[in-house]
Amino acid sequence: MMNDYLIDMHNVTVYRGNSKILSDFSLQLPRDRSIAILGPNGAGKSTLLKMLMRELYPMRNEDSWVRILGKDTWNVWELRRNLGFISQDLQNRYLGYVTGIEVVMSGFHSSVGLYDHQQFESSWANLATRIMTDLGIEHLRDDEYSRMSTGEQRKFLLARALVSEPSTLVLDEPTSGLDLNATFHYLRIIRKLIEGGKQLVLVTHHIHEIPPEVSLVVLLKNGRIIGYGDKQELLTDERLSDLYETAVNVVSSNGYYQVLPGA
Repeated sequence: MMNDYLIDMHNVTVYRGNSKILSDFSLQLPRDRSIAILGPNGAGKSTLLKMLMRELYPMRNEDSWVRILGKDTWNVWELRRNLGFISQDLQNRYLGYVTGIEVVMSGFHSSVGLYDHQQFESSWANLATRIMTDLGIEHLRDDEYSRMSTGEQRKFLLARALVSEPSTLVLDEPTSGLDLNATFHYLRIIRKLIEGGKQLVLVTHHIHEIPPEVSLVVLLKNGRIIGYGDKQELLTDERLSDLYETAVNVVSSNGYYQVLPGA
């Protein structure tokens, strides 16, 4: 049924400028499994994300559709409250002088920053405080964004996404720019959220970012799906060597995967 899918794309063609990025592209992602969309730079991952967040639309075609959570059309602000979205692009859009609490509160309106015309319910501040406390960043609430580390900024963006209590989190290369300590800490937070019932859609080319709780993998290359299925069947030497066009050896430990140079 239509409502069983987080996203249902059928025969989608997308241009960015004069370049065709996706052609007759079809993809169905279920709502009950956490998913990693994996591919090299230029594979079409960013285009897929922008369609999911309604920042980019495909060509009109009678036998083509993009349905998100079972709906063909969305109010973009309502959609962004249903899907908690975090990316490096979003991180870079915030001005340096905004405070941590302002970043979090902007999530209630899916805006980048706060504006005079926006109204806030009295209970929202308490919810924001609770989420910041859970993420260990409440003590930074009044600090300027520009003075925070990359990892701290990423946690405030996560708090921003969580205030609308979305069922699904969409993360674009979430540990990019983080050192090992910050990476592992951030992944522990994400795992806890999945265990608490959140669905994760992870878009990345970093194998080590995929939490053990992710069970479904999509391999994307040159705007085409070259693999779709269970993680154990796709994260192999052969499949990833083909995906990245270089020989790799895949190793796994404690539910995580990593790649090493192949022979």
